[in-house]
Amino acid sequence: MSTDTMLVLAIVLATIVLFAFDRIPLEVTSLAVVCLLGLTGVLTPAEAFAGFSNETVIFIFALLAMTEGLASAGVMHRAGIWLSHLGRLGPRGFLLGVMLVVAAFSMVVSNTVTTAAFLPVVMRGAAAVGMNRGRVLMPLAFASMLGGMGFLYGTSTNLVVSARLEDLGLGSIGLVELSPAGVPLALLGVALVVLLAPRVLPARVGLEGDGERSRHFLTEALVPQGSRLVGRKLGWLERRLGLEVVSLAQEGSTRAPGADVLLAPGDRLLLSGRRRDVLRTGQLRGLVTAHDLDLRSARRGPEPVLAEAIVQPTSGLAGARVGDVGFSRRFGVRLLAIHRHPSIHGLAQSQETGSLRNVRMQPGDVLLLTGPRERLHALVDVPALLLIPDLGFLPLPRRSRALLAGLIFIAALGLGSSGVVSLSLAGVAGVLCMVLTGCLDAKLVFRIDWRVVLLIGSMMALGLAMEKSGAGQWLGGLAAGLGEVGGPRLVLLCLMVLTVVLSIPMSNQAAALVMLPVGLSAAMGLGVEPRGFAMGIALAASCSFLTPLEPSCMLVYGPGRYRFSDFLRLGGPLTAVMLAALVLLVPWVWPL
Repeated sequence: MSTDTMLVLAIVLATIVLFAFDRIPLEVTSLAVVCLLGLTGVLTPAEAFAGFSNETVIFIFALLAMTEGLASAGVMHRAGIWLSHLGRLGPRGFLLGVMLVVAAFSMVVSNTVTTAAFLPVVMRGAAAVGMNRGRVLMPLAFASMLGGMGFLYGTSTNLVVSARLEDLGLGSIGLVELSPAGVPLALLGVALVVLLAPRVLPARVGLEGDGERSRHFLTEALVPQGSRLVGRKLGWLERRLGLEVVSLAQEGSTRAPGADVLLAPGDRLLLSGRRRDVLRTGQLRGLVTAHDLDLRSARRGPEPVLAEAIVQPTSGLAGARVGDVGFSRRFGVRLLAIHRHPSIHGLAQSQETGSLRNVRMQPGDVLLLTGPRERLHALVDVPALLLIPDLGFLPLPRRSRALLAGLIFIAALGLGSSGVVSLSLAGVAGVLCMVLTGCLDAKLVFRIDWRVVLLIGSMMALGLAMEKSGAGQWLGGLAAGLGEVGGPRLVLLCLMVLTVVLSIPMSNQAAALVMLPVGLSAAMGLGVEPRGFAMGIALAASCSFLTPLEPSCMLVYGPGRYRFSDFLRLGGPLTAVMLAALVLLVPWVWPL
């Protein structure tokens, strides 16, 4: 094993660890990988940064922007209105209809955008048919992921694998090349979820009132000078409010909370508890909700209403501190509290500093907001937040230019696919047409999730480094050794299982780009056609059903009131069936 091989393998291992622990922002880790590959001489500077100028990366940027245009123009909203009529078929018929429609949209639209656009409609539809939201929201997210298997543009993973295969002289993936395997897989997945979801998702999920028992928000309150609570014990306050005091701070110093600790003037309390108890905090005399969160002050203007909103995975708010956002100034609403499930991200930062202002928001966080109804209506067009139709608040429909946006989208994909113009030019032209026709706000074009673009460009460099250094060939040789035991199908299964496992800490695109050189080298070692292994890896990368860490799953995690283990209950059997079907379908469509 050469020095470069060991070096690249070490970088791959370090990348997996950094992605898994999520201590360093994804975009920083991605750029660090590129720099390391260039500084160590494994790649030249031109090779290290070539991924960022790749035509496919430019097209992915344009595709993300155009899918935002489809959502904001009301394409999904119109489909959702039609979808609501499926409630006449009963809960099982509604679930099947939701999954089929969402899977169809996600064949050409980003699965995250598809999930976000359909989420409010599906929640209202589930309530109308008397269906627990927890038994339809996880299937909604899974359907958006399944649909991406059937078409080249269904997911950026397909596009980056296609670009890498073309660079290697193996030919890009055809527009419908994945369909003979991907469409049956998607239909099989939909059928399995419709069959299993009512059985394996526990009855507590999505039940009325379950959110009050299981979902806890974090809020902040201040003990002012002259408060009647001064000298009271924390234990008494916790019993009175029904909240837990998470931390206690004063003038930058943090004290350990305890039942016998006495309250003092200027104490800042981080409180954790149910939504209804959080709302009662501002009503207790002697306690003031901090940093402009007081419900009573909001009543000086128009009568406020409450709403919950999710921080979108593509949001510019992700990573920003609460205190730096300025909800009142920026959006005209007040942030009352924040909910984050500890199995996704912790709130340790806030607990150490003793201030909600220092909480860094993460994708999937649920924000409890209050303000005038018209201000909350305006949040519908804010891409950073996704309003949940709950608490009696229903957002107004988006403006409707659905037909025009759809035609522009189809034209851009058609021109790029036919070779009339390059994919990158067709995509950028489509974005410009959407902006000029008013389907897409120009401000939203560059509010896409740039982390995806950085990740793909960086992982393209890492994939090239694995090939150039021989790391992929070395790992492929190990994989080929399994062929002597169980033949090419066993090797294919192992490659796909490893891809699914890597997609949990890394991402679908990163896992596919890391595994692709390994799969191609394994195919060469076995003397079989490499395209089948490449297609198996690309399709397996879309089978990330085991955890809620996939962006689409993060969006439904809070509203569905799920636990981490709920995804294993439904996602585990689904992943196993998908991999078993891939072992049969891939060699049939692409003979080994």
